[in-house]
Amino acid sequence: MSKIHPKVEEAVETLDLPSATRRRLLQGSGLFGASLAAGALLSACSDDKAAASGAIGNFPETPKWKFTFVNHVTTNPFFTPTQYGMEDAATLLGLEKPQWTGSQNSIVAEMVNATNTAISAKVDGLAIAVVDKDAFNAPVNQALDAGIPVVSYNADGARGDPGTNRLAYIGQGLYESGYALGQRALETVTSGDVVAFIATPGALNIQPRIDGCQQAFKDSGKAITFTSVATNADVTKGLSIIDAYAVGHPNLSGMLAVDAGSTSAAGQVAKKYNMRSKGLKVAGGFDLIPETLTGIAEGSLDYTIDQQPYLQGFLPVLYLYFFKISGGLMSPSETNTGLLFVTKDNVGPYQTTKSRYEGSTTDKVLVPRSGPIAHG
Repeated sequence: MSKIHPKVEEAVETLDLPSATRRRLLQGSGLFGASLAAGALLSACSDDKAAASGAIGNFPETPKWKFTFVNHVTTNPFFTPTQYGMEDAATLLGLEKPQWTGSQNSIVAEMVNATNTAISAKVDGLAIAVVDKDAFNAPVNQALDAGIPVVSYNADGARGDPGTNRLAYIGQGLYESGYALGQRALETVTSGDVVAFIATPGALNIQPRIDGCQQAFKDSGKAITFTSVATNADVTKGLSIIDAYAVGHPNLSGMLAVDAGSTSAAGQVAKKYNMRSKGLKVAGGFDLIPETLTGIAEGSLDYTIDQQPYLQGFLPVLYLYFFKISGGLMSPSETNTGLLFVTKDNVGPYQTTKSRYEGSTTDKVLVPRSGPIAHG
């Protein structure tokens, strides 16, 4: 009967194993027992070596790279899950916590200044919400010339013209989602006046949406008057503008919005003036802030569109990391983060589930799911 080598025996004793498991390894006979013990030893040594080198999983040891996200509305609750996503990806990969910077009120000059500051600081990668077709072209080229990879997220120049030489866009198909918003409304509205609210006209995170929405109504050929109305990046001011518009146009057939603040405000105003009883056939918009979800559950809003903001933070970090470890051979991929209609039929889980992935809690929890998955 073979005896386990003393060195292997000593190593097994040091492993963090249940006592019963350790005893079975040490009592194992012949080649089989020795192989088990040696395998445990090699596994432990491999894990210790990886931990000591700073390597993550099967990835090589890297510097603690730091990436910077430049945003247009840094304090908007829509981007809470986006920030959780970038933090979670960085933690997973052993990176520095990414910087979150830009402008609170969609002031492009402030965003450009933040971009230039990041480039001067020699950050390891940039993710930019490209809300202006021209302003970010020179800074992005400067970053690329300096060897700093750049992706865009959430907003990406104009339709068919990203406005920069960024490596890839991670976010919703903006024009397409706006077109879908209009098509959904046209299932109910056949005539009359429809208004679509937009917080910051021209901003390329939402202007393509309202363009797509308007085109859907135009393509329908129905006798519908479509009007676009500017609200405000300040949600409180936007609510006042929508309220005043509703008072002046009490017989609207449809009330739509292409940003989170305007969507929630439209629902609140529809409820306030009981607009459903006055001929309002459809009301809907974008994103998942609590007031919007409440409006859907109560019936003042018909639907909203989910575009997965968590992924818009998580995936840019992942893509920039892969670009860095591969010497640029793994170039970031164009990624559409999706278009999902949230209606009264499926709003329940959005309201009752608390998760980092929707920005409703900071807790790191596993969210269980039961039942069939919608398809078709």
